[in-house]
Amino acid sequence: MDKKASTKPADIVEIFADGACSGNPGPGGYGAILKYGQNIKELSGYETDTTNNRMEMMAVIEALRQLKRPCKVTVVTDSQYLVKGMTKWVQGWIRKNWMTSQKKPVLNRGLWEELVRLNKTHSIEWKWIKGHNGHAYNERCDQLAKDAIKKALGN
Repeated sequence: MDKKASTKPADIVEIFADGACSGNPGPGGYGAILKYGQNIKELSGYETDTTNNRMEMMAVIEALRQLKRPCKVTVVTDSQYLVKGMTKWVQGWIRKNWMTSQKKPVLNRGLWEELVRLNKTHSIEWKWIKGHNGHAYNERCDQLAKDAIKKALGN
């Protein structure tokens, strides 16, 4: 599928995403913020037994699923695993039938496949930022993720 996203700056959707885990693996949560012009939407979710990397990925997947048409998107995350996965590693994994360079199956393959599918629908720029460094949207996503865990655990 061709990427059919508008290139006007006003048409860029920014997605900020973070994941958290209480134990790794353990109960996990994710938080995401979609920003389109002055419009902001917050999302969060929870899984009972997961990893931090899975929650980082789920935050972006759930945010991208909110988009109703192909868009130009900037994803901002503090997950190097996610950014490097989508910008450096995934094409090699696909060529090697989802095997790593160590000839082991790629972890979280189903989530990577969903990100690849969504990446074909949208024109996505992947940006890494240092976590817990005072970036307001990153801090808010972290709080959404932690709050999702607390709510699910009844705290």
